[in-house]
Amino acid sequence: MSENQSEEVQQIEKLYEFSERLNASKDKSQNVEDYEGIIKMSKTSMKAKQLASQLIPRYFKFFPSLSTEAFDAHMDCIDDGDLGVRVQAIRGLPLFCKDTPDILSKIVDVLVQLLNTEEPVERDAVHKALMSLLRQDPKASSTALFTHAGVTPTTDDQIREKVLNFIRDKVIPLKGELLKPQEEMERHITDLIKQSLEDVTGGEFKMFMDFLTSLSIFGGKAPPERMQELVEIIEGQADLNAQFEFSDTDHIDRLISCLQLALPFFARGAPSSRFLIYLNKHIIPVFDKLPEERKLDLLKALADISPYTTAQEARQLLPSIVELLKIYMPARKTGEEMNFTYVECLLYAFHHLAHKVPNATNSLCGYKIVTGQPSDRLGEDFSELNKDFTERLTIVEDLTKATMKKLTQGMTEHNKAMSAAKTDEEKASIKTKRQNTTTGLRTCNNILAMTKPLHAKVPPFIGDTNLNLSWKEATKPLASTTTTIGGKRPANSNNGSGNNVAAKKGRGSGTMQNQLVNKAFEGISSYGAGRGGNRGWGRRGGGRGRGQGRGHW
Repeated sequence: MSENQSEEVQQIEKLYEFSERLNASKDKSQNVEDYEGIIKMSKTSMKAKQLASQLIPRYFKFFPSLSTEAFDAHMDCIDDGDLGVRVQAIRGLPLFCKDTPDILSKIVDVLVQLLNTEEPVERDAVHKALMSLLRQDPKASSTALFTHAGVTPTTDDQIREKVLNFIRDKVIPLKGELLKPQEEMERHITDLIKQSLEDVTGGEFKMFMDFLTSLSIFGGKAPPERMQELVEIIEGQADLNAQFEFSDTDHIDRLISCLQLALPFFARGAPSSRFLIYLNKHIIPVFDKLPEERKLDLLKALADISPYTTAQEARQLLPSIVELLKIYMPARKTGEEMNFTYVECLLYAFHHLAHKVPNATNSLCGYKIVTGQPSDRLGEDFSELNKDFTERLTIVEDLTKATMKKLTQGMTEHNKAMSAAKTDEEKASIKTKRQNTTTGLRTCNNILAMTKPLHAKVPPFIGDTNLNLSWKEATKPLASTTTTIGGKRPANSNNGSGNNVAAKKGRGSGTMQNQLVNKAFEGISSYGAGRGGNRGWGRRGGGRGRGQGRGHW
């Protein structure tokens, strides 16, 4: 045995002697020299450091006068160059808190800094130590952990990311085990999350919202006021108090994404008024100035939110929807294009809003609906409005039927092409075209189903959700969202603006026209598809702080 090995054996034996005497002692606080000996041995050989890392926290509570010296020695082991020593010291950290809970937050802080390690074994030890503390004292541990989840002037972005990943991968899956007593701890976690949302990316916010909605206090039996609480959190992220700038694409993305997140809570009774007021006051008036790829997402969000509006909200929003309908339902003597998906969204929103306040359509569309209220305005002549509106409906129907015929022909051609296709690439391309054509046919069917009742003087407005919007039935998000048929504006397959067909009937013919029609609904997508789903969530921009770039949504 070498001299070094012999010395190491002696150190180990001394450590065992110290430990045995401490174990045997009834009043361990009298064994100061033994504990001092353990601290001293933590600065010697590798194996002695590993054993000392187990013994220092085990007897820590009995020697408050040596607490600083003991903890510093343990931290030296955590900083040691040997991986085995570091791992053993990390495993010992939770033991400090068993009988001295007042230092728990300090231990959590240490472990959080250690999350940044690149060594898998060391990182695993850190994760287990943190989980051990969360089981020991869920409230204090989670409080200390979440102090690193928010953004402060001293926040280290890299450490914060590691903490968020730990919460996502380790804490959330075991929330049922960790959050006890359940209601008290779920409320505590909710408060901690609220405090962490001042400056988050879209991906981070969605993770936190997924965490919240998985809690039982927000579960299926939760009252509407709990849903309102969640919507208020989302409203904060949407910046509904901010002045809207149509050039601020980050704010537009965040607004639309927040609307999507809030929809399930509107369906469960939460009020949508703040969103609707903001949309009606700030967004719809500058709709034509919005980036093309955002317009369709916004209209889909409006369609989705419309069934959950109140009568008062519907009355305020309906004039704006009618104005947009007149823009996108072509008049007979013009050659403008028709965007089928825009029209589907707007007709759906129109039906649901009008169902809540039917007499509001008298002065907007020239209908004659009697409710006995002064708002009926039956003594006024709105016949010209009705004539214009119903003529537009007829043109929409003619264009839709013509397009359905072309799409049906295109589907036949796709089926023939699929039979002849030889390579997987060809088959995948044809399959995508068939899916797009199918979605296009759904859009057309929906439009016809919604225009038909609007020809009556007292139309039966659709007030249920039985009509399935076309993009919700698509099996997969598809790549592009726009193709113009015979129109004046150039086609842009990636701008998300829907599917355009020339309003002037009979424009174009022959093979070229068939090819164009076959592409009419190529790339119809759900929100944000083709742009990464969450539209850049998870990327921090330069600068933090509301209004200065909390990162891209």
